[in-house]
Amino acid sequence: MYTGNPTPKFCPACARPLAQRQVDGLERLACPEASCGFVFWDNPLPVVAGLVEHQDHVLLIQNQGWPAHWWGLVTGFLERGESPQQGMLREVREELNLDATLQGLIGVYAFPPRNQVVMAFHLTASGPFSPGPELAAVKPVPIAKLKPWDSATGQAVADWLAGRG
Repeated sequence: MYTGNPTPKFCPACARPLAQRQVDGLERLACPEASCGFVFWDNPLPVVAGLVEHQDHVLLIQNQGWPAHWWGLVTGFLERGESPQQGMLREVREELNLDATLQGLIGVYAFPPRNQVVMAFHLTASGPFSPGPELAAVKPVPIAKLKPWDSATGQAVADWLAGRG
């Protein structure tokens, strides 16, 4: 499973081994050849996450390979040229086989362990759902029993619950 930006060992422009050097006041991997100029900025990857409200429940997902006690929101990487909103709707279709309606942005959260920025959305959907090929299972959780967890998507759940009053 791809989990974030891989750290390169060689310059993609001239193939020299990368080395640590000061760039803009920080230590960064960069090409040691002054005429090349390549710097590995290690920018975070944009990820979308969706809290999908289905009737009086929130649909939590379990990815293939996750431990049995791990559940989370629908998440995924953006595709080239797609907006976060388009990416979120695509991920819900792929993972839950549902067409959803965006209700709004819950918030934007850092997820340092994977060098990601998570844009979390609230969506509503109705009708039958089924897990897509990336999922082991889908679990509807009554909103009254939904509890946040410690991560970026868990923070989104906490913010969404707090916003409900």
